[in-house]
Amino acid sequence: MPRNAKACPGCGSDERTGWSEEARTGELGLPDEQFNYEDFVEREFGSGKRARPPGIHWFWWVVAIVVAAAFLAFWFG
Repeated sequence: MPRNAKACPGCGSDERTGWSEEARTGELGLPDEQFNYEDFVEREFGSGKRARPPGIHWFWWVVAIVVAAAFLAFWFG
């Protein structure tokens, strides 16, 4: 709900009428009885197994060393 709103922009409920049965809730994306939490977590976040541990890939270490060597050769050469 936006601050100081007179009614909910999503469902039309307001403080005078409250939640009504006619309020539109289909577009809100609320879970229902068939909601499967484990399936949701799997779809959103994957299986939890990482393909590679976090850190800098070896390729970028090689690039950094080559750039540093080129810099030093230029500076002192």
